[in-house]
Amino acid sequence: MAFSETEKLPAPEHIAIIMDGNGRWAKNRGLPRTAGHKAGGEAFRRIANYCRTLGVKYLTVYAFSTENWKRSQEEVAGIMKLLARYLEEALRDMEKNAVTFRFFGDLSRLSPELRKLCREAEERSSQYHEVQVNFCLNYGGRDEIVHAAKAFAADVVEGKRQPEELTEELLSSYLYSADVPDPELIIRPSGEKRISNFLLWQSAYSEFVFMNVLWPDFGPADLDEAIAEYHRRNRRFGGV
Repeated sequence: MAFSETEKLPAPEHIAIIMDGNGRWAKNRGLPRTAGHKAGGEAFRRIANYCRTLGVKYLTVYAFSTENWKRSQEEVAGIMKLLARYLEEALRDMEKNAVTFRFFGDLSRLSPELRKLCREAEERSSQYHEVQVNFCLNYGGRDEIVHAAKAFAADVVEGKRQPEELTEELLSSYLYSADVPDPELIIRPSGEKRISNFLLWQSAYSEFVFMNVLWPDFGPADLDEAIAEYHRRNRRFGGV
């Protein structure tokens, strides 16, 4: 059960989630992996709505990594189909939900139809400012840093920048997450205890909470538990 209103702790401004465990959830039930991804999509809706009630300003989710292309064509196609369906519904209900959408990752490998949906979702939702959902799509943390370094180098070649200008703040402005504050809390369900190339730059001082629940089963009570654990941490940022 989720905490009562009197027990509820203030949520971090930015929560990031590695949505892991869809395949195992399906396998445990004798279902195809695509059924697990569908159930994972419903878990995302549930948690995104709950984050909104908690006052979370930014929610970043790992939707599809640069390594996920190694999976079967059937599974990849199923994931992309679910993403397209979600975006179509989000565009239809955009005025009602008033959510800002951002996409972190190299979208060039996606189908033209899915890229169009992503662009349209970003453009049409840019007027909203209550909550922002960042989808990491064809995303890898190392790839993001390389992309940023190349973009800075290109500006140097064109005379827009000088090499000695480079600082952490300036490089951050070349990342997919430019203008988005780093996540205070990163949650990984499923029992795995690794970050899997997720937000490598942005997570320098994030608190990680690993949980033994598969993503399709993740609910408000689990998020409450992760937030409670976050509040038990002493965030010193290198100080005493």
